[in-house]
Amino acid sequence: MSVARSEVIGFALAGICAYAADLGLFVWLRSGLGWDPIAAKSLSFVAGCTVAYLGNAFGTYRGRRVGWREYAVFFAVNIAGALVQLLCIAVSHYGLGFTSPRADTLSGAVFGMALATCLRFWGTRTLVFRTGEGSRTSWTG
Repeated sequence: MSVARSEVIGFALAGICAYAADLGLFVWLRSGLGWDPIAAKSLSFVAGCTVAYLGNAFGTYRGRRVGWREYAVFFAVNIAGALVQLLCIAVSHYGLGFTSPRADTLSGAVFGMALATCLRFWGTRTLVFRTGEGSRTSWTG
């Protein structure tokens, strides 16, 4: 199944709102309150994930089934994305020694987010908001 332009735009708009919530909270917790980068990213992930689910469920995929199954799978997909972001922070902060708040923000909220967004788009359209009961879209779009 091909990727519709409206789907990409809707996903991007929901993602921009989620990214703003995630990044804003991460920067405030990490720089403003001096939290550990992993703890700050973990909490900011929950906020961003919630914003993304609401935007996709009631915007991008509003004609599709929304329920507990979709909610749970959406969070599982986003946990996988968060693990990608956390891995980027861990490698940068603990492995490479880039320990400043700016380096943590770049590794988690820029590089990690870019990689995680690809995974989230695929998972959201393929596993969460499927086109029909029991059907899945192609992973290649």
